[in-house]
Amino acid sequence: MAEVKLHGFWYSPFTFRVVWALNMKSIPYEHIEEDRFNKSPQLLQYNPVYKKTPVLVHDGKPICESMLIVEYIDEIWPQNSLLPADPYDRAQARFWVKYVDDMFPGIVALQSSRNDEDREKAKEIIRERLGVVEDRCLGDERKFYGGDAINIVDIALASFVKCIEVQEDMFEVKILQSEKFPRLKLWFNNFKDVPIIKENSPSKEELVACLKPLIEKILAKAMMAS
Repeated sequence: MAEVKLHGFWYSPFTFRVVWALNMKSIPYEHIEEDRFNKSPQLLQYNPVYKKTPVLVHDGKPICESMLIVEYIDEIWPQNSLLPADPYDRAQARFWVKYVDDMFPGIVALQSSRNDEDREKAKEIIRERLGVVEDRCLGDERKFYGGDAINIVDIALASFVKCIEVQEDMFEVKILQSEKFPRLKLWFNNFKDVPIIKENSPSKEELVACLKPLIEKILAKAMMAS
């Protein structure tokens, strides 16, 4: 098997996606932990456009952007398929992946809120988008998006929901109320209880301990630059 390396941040929701996909397919890989404030020359070489993680390096060739990496993994290693076989179902799955990715700016807005009013606006935007997921994306009888097995939509959405749980603890806000999002809560509990996911996910406590000072540092730098 060709060598597989993953450049990423262990605490990043985008890195989670790739880690989950690799482990679900039992693909051995080397994890190369990057420093957000001092990225390696290799990372900058592999992703000269965005200079971001994650980057998967397969047989010396880099692939960037988390969900493109997940699709690449699914094509190269077809066992435990993550994308639906039917073209229509595959298009629908890609639609929801894109919808989830478009929600991440809401987290940035929440993190950068400077007062309660701004924070409340950011929370409402996130809740509105999650309401669409609750009503339109997750079915009543399905354990996961595609049925009984985790697929690409579950991987994308779970990374976002895990991120929201961490934000709730860091900023002492409540977004994912069970009474508002019963399907979403049940679905996420199903997802995180899968052994391969549980074994390859940092705890919420670990993430809060790491991310709270990190975000404070990033915001302080942004304020100094403005």
